[in-house]
Amino acid sequence: MQQDAHQQTSLGEFQQAFQKCADVFEKKLVDYGAAWRVLRKSSVTDQIFIKIKRLRTLEDHSAAKIQESPEETCIAVVNYGIMGIFQHRYGHQDEYKTEDISELISSYYAIFSEAKELMIKKNHDYGDAWRDMRFSGIIDLIFQKILRTKQIENNQEIVLVSEGWESNYFDMIIYALFCLIKLGDYETS
Repeated sequence: MQQDAHQQTSLGEFQQAFQKCADVFEKKLVDYGAAWRVLRKSSVTDQIFIKIKRLRTLEDHSAAKIQESPEETCIAVVNYGIMGIFQHRYGHQDEYKTEDISELISSYYAIFSEAKELMIKKNHDYGDAWRDMRFSGIIDLIFQKILRTKQIENNQEIVLVSEGWESNYFDMIIYALFCLIKLGDYETS
């Protein structure tokens, strides 16, 4: 029974953290349109790479000189992750086109639903183990997933025994949402 209560708490927090990401995604669609549709998958991977690399650098070395909080960085990782899965499934555009915003938002939420279902399954098996992890440890896992993804891309997505490209992206989304939950816990404690 206690595990079910923890899973419900995690699910609620996961949904709240995601809603922050969705709010930013929707506002940026208004500001920029769907300009991200021109990005190739490898470019999306590189965007996540530089976001996580920045967090690791700041943790290891010094104060930030760019005004982007760890929360904003994690939101960007979630949103780039969802964009990357979208690009993987539908391909990139060679030029900027006006997209149907409501269709993009619908696809965005559908991909999140897949991530949420995966999180529920993994959380069932791992029992909220992420709660006992350090923020830096989760960031390192995202970094590892990025490096794996870059290698898969370099191998033209041919894998011998691993789960493949999308699996790594879903894990990055989930881990970044866990980081947002942890950051929220720090703010309220």
